[in-house]
Amino acid sequence: MTAAVQRFHKAVRSPACEWSAVAGVLSFEPMSAIFRPFLAMAFALGLAQTALAEPKAVVELFTSQGCSSCPPADAHLAELAKRDDVVALSLHVDYWDYLGWKDTFGRAQHTERQYAYAKVRGDGKVYTPQMVVNGHEGLVGSDREAVEEVLARSDLPLDVSISRNGGALDIVVQPGEAAPAYHLPEVTVRLIVFEPAASVTIERGENAGRTATYRNVVRSIRPIGMWKGERLEISLPADEMLLHEDYGCAVLVQEDRRDGPGRILGAARL
Repeated sequence: MTAAVQRFHKAVRSPACEWSAVAGVLSFEPMSAIFRPFLAMAFALGLAQTALAEPKAVVELFTSQGCSSCPPADAHLAELAKRDDVVALSLHVDYWDYLGWKDTFGRAQHTERQYAYAKVRGDGKVYTPQMVVNGHEGLVGSDREAVEEVLARSDLPLDVSISRNGGALDIVVQPGEAAPAYHLPEVTVRLIVFEPAASVTIERGENAGRTATYRNVVRSIRPIGMWKGERLEISLPADEMLLHEDYGCAVLVQEDRRDGPGRILGAARL
C-alpha cells in the first residue's frame, strides 16, 4: 500500500470484516444446393449466439485472503466467471495484511483502484468483499440478490473484441449501434491479465487452515491505448503481454475521471 493510501485509510473493522471507511473469415467447400439453406440457418444461429454472449457487465471483486467474510463472495465470483455475459475479475487488496497473513495475490495497485472508485462515486466506501459493476456500482460481494439485480439492467454500449492470431493479440473497439456520443477528455483501453484458477493454503489470520481456490485472479493491469470515439485497432505481442501461457486476459474500455476510473463502456475476454 502506498503511503498516501495508508495515511487516509482507517479500518473500521467489524467481526464480519465487512466495512472500512475512508476521510473474422469463413470459407465453405462446394455443396449441393439443397443443403445450403440449412447451412445458412445454422450459420445465422451461430452468429446470434455469439452476439448474445457478448459481455454486458464487468464485475470486479475486491477481496482478501485475510478477510473472514470474503469466502462466500469468492464463491460467488467463481460462479459469475462461468458466464459468457460477464467479465468477472478478482482483485486482491493488501490493507488487511497487518492482521497476520499477507495476501499472496494482494497488490497495492488494486487497493488504489478500489479507493479511486470510492472517490469517484463519492460514497467513500472501501471494504471487503466489495464488487464493483461496470466501474460505478459498489455492492457487497456476497449479496447475490443485489448483484443479480444490477446485472439484469447492465449494458456496455461499445463493441469490443479480442482474438489471438499467431503471436499477436488483436483488439478492436468501436461504437455499438446504441452507443451515445461521448465528449470525454479521456477514455482508456486497458489490458487485464488474470490467472484463471489459483489455490493457496492460508496459514495464519482469520482464514487460517483454509485452502482456497480463487478464479480470474488479476496479475496485471496496464493501459494499451486511448479511444477517441471511432474504430480503434490495437495489436500486441501475445507472449509478452500474457506473462504466462496459461493466463487469460480481458480488455476494458473505461472513462477516466478527474479523481480516478469511471464507467466501463465496453469489454471483452479471451
